[in-house]
Amino acid sequence: MSGKTELIARNKKAEFNFHIIDRLQAGLQLSGTEIKAVREGKVSLTDSYCFFDKGELYVKNMHIAEYSHGNIHNHEPRRTRKLLLKKRELSRLLNKIKERGFTIIPLSLFINERGYAKMEIALARGKKSFDKRASIKEKDMQRELAKEMKHLRHRP
Repeated sequence: MSGKTELIARNKKAEFNFHIIDRLQAGLQLSGTEIKAVREGKVSLTDSYCFFDKGELYVKNMHIAEYSHGNIHNHEPRRTRKLLLKKRELSRLLNKIKERGFTIIPLSLFINERGYAKMEIALARGKKSFDKRASIKEKDMQRELAKEMKHLRHRP
């Protein structure tokens, strides 16, 4: 594999809808055709979320399209997949989730230097509508500022 990470998919709405408190990297338990489809980039993190079941962390609603060269043993696209974390990380997340308002969301999926599929997950708290409006306003101001700076640089 190459010496750098390769971004496969990003959850674009996550930072708009949530306040990100903490970020973690987790491994994914994938089947043979799933990892091949991930390497083809056929992944969507839209509407996916993480949940605990019997002390283990899982990701639900992550869509991995069926592998193009797969046969009858191809995987189910929206199956629930287990996330691989250390016990200490799992217990810390579980304690935070018990607090009101916290959730775990997937931010991105990538292939690391060693060729493993990893997911960046975040401990997050949902934004209220006025927070979202503030985010839009801030993004618009940044865009305007960048536009003015570009205009100033290109002046003779």
